Amino acid sequence: MTDTPSGLRVGSHDLPVSPELSRFMAADWTATPLPDRGLAPASAVTPARRARLSARFPGERLIVPAGELKVRSNDCDHRFRPHSAYAWLTGLTGEDQVGHVLVLEPSGAHGHEAVLYLRPRSPRADGNEEFYRDRRYGEFWVGRRPDLAETERLTGLRCAHLDTLGSPPARDASRDPELASALSELRLVKDAWEVEQLQRAVDHTTAGFEDVVRALPRALAHPRGERWIEGVFGLRARAEGNGTGYETIAASGAHACVLHWIRNDGRLNRDELLLLDAGVETDTLYTADITRTLPLSGRFSPVQRQVYELVLAAQDAGIAALRPGAGFRDFHRAAMRVIAEGLAEWGVLKNAAGDLHRRYTLCGSGHMLGLDVHDCAKARADTYPDGTLEEGQVLTVEPGLYFQPDDETLPAELRGIGVRIEDDLVVTAQGARLMSGALPRSVADVEEWMGRLLAG
Repeated sequence: MTDTPSGLRVGSHDLPVSPELSRFMAADWTATPLPDRGLAPASAVTPARRARLSARFPGERLIVPAGELKVRSNDCDHRFRPHSAYAWLTGLTGEDQVGHVLVLEPSGAHGHEAVLYLRPRSPRADGNEEFYRDRRYGEFWVGRRPDLAETERLTGLRCAHLDTLGSPPARDASRDPELASALSELRLVKDAWEVEQLQRAVDHTTAGFEDVVRALPRALAHPRGERWIEGVFGLRARAEGNGTGYETIAASGAHACVLHWIRNDGRLNRDELLLLDAGVETDTLYTADITRTLPLSGRFSPVQRQVYELVLAAQDAGIAALRPGAGFRDFHRAAMRVIAEGLAEWGVLKNAAGDLHRRYTLCGSGHMLGLDVHDCAKARADTYPDGTLEEGQVLTVEPGLYFQPDDETLPAELRGIGVRIEDDLVVTAQGARLMSGALPRSVADVEEWMGRLLAG
């Protein structure tokens, strides 16, 4: 794509436009305002969020960009998703937010005034050709955008044209570490609306896992069965929400020992396990993050059961450690004690002391969850992950064992087995509520669930 003198983004092979065509394209269009959709779903909670941010930076001009398009290949861009902090503060989550900027202008005793600078729908007259020529922003190419008045009705914010955004000194969330940290920390505790969105994401993800089990016979017959699994889950994610919240991990056999296996190009073997780590992202951009390790035959072998039940016991210990006031790392430590003791009982380790179990666990046992799958990652360490849990935080608990196929410290029957069990939980006054409890976790329940879905 290239820029014309007028700033349009056009393809290098586009046909030239004659003056006659330009005049013809500018005339005789019926006014078609976008339907009034009312306020954005998060509009009731975004003012309080902006007020909390305002209180952290009195008297300072704050800029929170939605982000820009990124090229995937030549003149094709990646699908756009607004930056999570922008979505959290505005409630705007669509692909039409490219380049938009939220500015919090200091406003005396009132803290800040929020102003949204955007690229409104382009006119179809006065020589403006963007609507039919611009491949990145023209509505005939990528769809309609709201105008300023429509966006004000949608958000309750004062809106201005992006071209009028000045450049006085300001803190920019895309460049200022302190502002980025504050935005992460403000999102650590979820409000009730956010918990509802996350539960919706979990429920859609549960349906996607059920779709996958039903599709196993066809996936097993395909030379790239992992891709079949990925596609089945992706269909559910796009049908019910914005898509997947992260790249789906569909890892069969020894691929499950690769923590972020997203190539998904392997064949499925009925004698092996499938590790499926996947999450649906809602249209409001909240994502689930769930992992189940499933026997492709429908029944765990004795050694698969042995590994699975140790990981499950570790996860149970981690979940039991969740409560307000507990250290964030406490649940990981509880899970790893169970893992280390189990490996020592098997003779894989000489004893449970020390950190040698990490050869087989590799990583932590969970993370915050929300608008990002690894949510609030720019928070200061003393707040997260070295902080304490609070009621309303949502996180994953996901211990795993990854026995590499070439690991000579292991007996042959364990090599190439990878098991992870991951669930989403919200911290409550009493401990934690399992949001993903509709998906079975025990060996017996997993086998019964798979048998029922495959028979149906």
